[in-house]
Amino acid sequence: MIDIQTFMLALGIGNISFALLMVAYIRDTEPSPGLRIWTWARLIAGATQLMAFARPQLGVPVLVLLEPVGWIAGLALEVAAYCTFFGFRNWQRIVYPLAGLALLVACTAPLAGASYSELMLLISFLFALCAISTAYVLLHPALKNPSLLQRIIGVNDAVFGLAIVVWAAGAVERGQLDLFELGATQFTAYISGYALMIVNGFGFLLMCKQRNDAAMKRLASTDDLTGLLNRREFLARADAARMLALRQRQPIALLMLDIDHFKQLNDRFGHATGDEALLLFARTTDGILREHDILGRMGGEEFALALPGTDLAGAMQAAERLRQATMEIRLLTCGNHYTMTVSIGLVVIESNEDLPAALARADRGLYAAKRNGRNRIEEGGAVRRAA
Repeated sequence: MIDIQTFMLALGIGNISFALLMVAYIRDTEPSPGLRIWTWARLIAGATQLMAFARPQLGVPVLVLLEPVGWIAGLALEVAAYCTFFGFRNWQRIVYPLAGLALLVACTAPLAGASYSELMLLISFLFALCAISTAYVLLHPALKNPSLLQRIIGVNDAVFGLAIVVWAAGAVERGQLDLFELGATQFTAYISGYALMIVNGFGFLLMCKQRNDAAMKRLASTDDLTGLLNRREFLARADAARMLALRQRQPIALLMLDIDHFKQLNDRFGHATGDEALLLFARTTDGILREHDILGRMGGEEFALALPGTDLAGAMQAAERLRQATMEIRLLTCGNHYTMTVSIGLVVIESNEDLPAALARADRGLYAAKRNGRNRIEEGGAVRRAA
């Protein structure tokens, strides 16, 4: 069984190496919130563990005071990193005062005659508090749709924190405050729990990567201004919905929508008003459409909408709701003096019709609505059969 100093040396080298890996990761990507704080937490933890390794050999009294400062600073930064990453507000009001109080106790305890083992027992309770705090952050009900990785780390932290509490309480009860006198079982459990905390470091990095990957996916599939699907993503999802409707023998409607007189709106009031019109139109549709409806911006002021499970009558009703809601939009940048309208072309996709053909028919309906006075809905006509 390895001694505690050798174990601290291994942990110190591992944490500092891990911090250097994070530095390299941050340089090559947009860092997620909290990642820089987490890197500093790993670096301070590693330096403190190296200090714990060197303290018996060097015999420098000041290290007895510096070591608990390092432990507490690293733990506080670890909690801060999680709170920052998940966007918890006002966490500073709790973490900073508790860290300051812990530092005060840790620095005054040796002066009051506390032994090193008693000081490390206090640090163990702080480790438990840190682990339970991070578990609380990871498993907080306010975090919607937590990932499996997030839940695994949260449960791991909770179990680790409770295990440390049980171990430390048992050590106090037995009067075995010296880490060197722990039995093999307790020592193995302590090392295993500590190793799991290092594994959590990789978990934090993976959570950052998950968030970056999700952000890149959103950028690749959504329109920057409106937040709707872009043309490529809309076509992919609409075609998948068409194939599913075909297999299930369900109808699916397709609409092409165009904001009327959009060029004149831009020319008269400026591009800021045009952007506002597009954004408010997107928000308006979000309050009307169903969760499984598919809406995308095809370019400029033109939008496309797929309505799975919707026949012609249902599509007409949905289109009319959109038309009416559009006229209620008020543009602040032009003083609410402009009434927006939208023209809509509508078709129900035939069983033997591909998506481009259906879009072409809906587009013909859109142009018919434009020709017939705008602010109206027109069907796209029947499928054109080859002679």
